[in-house]
Order: sequence, then C-alpha cells, then structure tokens
Amino acid sequence: MAMNFKPYITRDPVICGGEPVITGTRITVRTILASMAEGMATEELLLDFPTLSRDAVRAVVAFAAVSAEEDLPLPATPVLA
Repeated sequence: MAMNFKPYITRDPVICGGEPVITGTRITVRTILASMAEGMATEELLLDFPTLSRDAVRAVVAFAAVSAEEDLPLPATPVLA
C-alpha cells in the first residue's frame, strides 16, 4: 500500500512559487529529490534540514512515484487475437 503523502506536501502559489514543499517549511520536493539523486542518505537530509522528518522524506519519494506514474503511463498491454 502506497504512503499517503498529502499531509506532508503542500502546494501554495505564495510559497516557493507554488512548487510542492514539505508542509510548514520552504523545503521543496525538488531539493529533497535532487539531494537524494546526488547520493545523500535520509540521515544526512535530516541533519541538513532539521525541520524534516523521516516520514516527510518517505512522502517525497511517494509523491515522486505518483508523479512519475502520471507523467509516464505504462504502455498498453497487447491483446492476443
């Protein structure tokens, strides 16, 4: 079962130009994902961003997975005749 990321991620046009951020912060989802892509571990993220929680990091990954699924739909399965 996928994690419910909605309590952890907010989009507000007056906060960071409407980019998705960790709720209650100005830490963007993009910042967390870019840091992880560079090899930063969750523990390092938590040290660099003290307002971040382990669940918020998991929520960012869940948000990214859902976003990728929406952007890259699976190809149709061929039907055998």
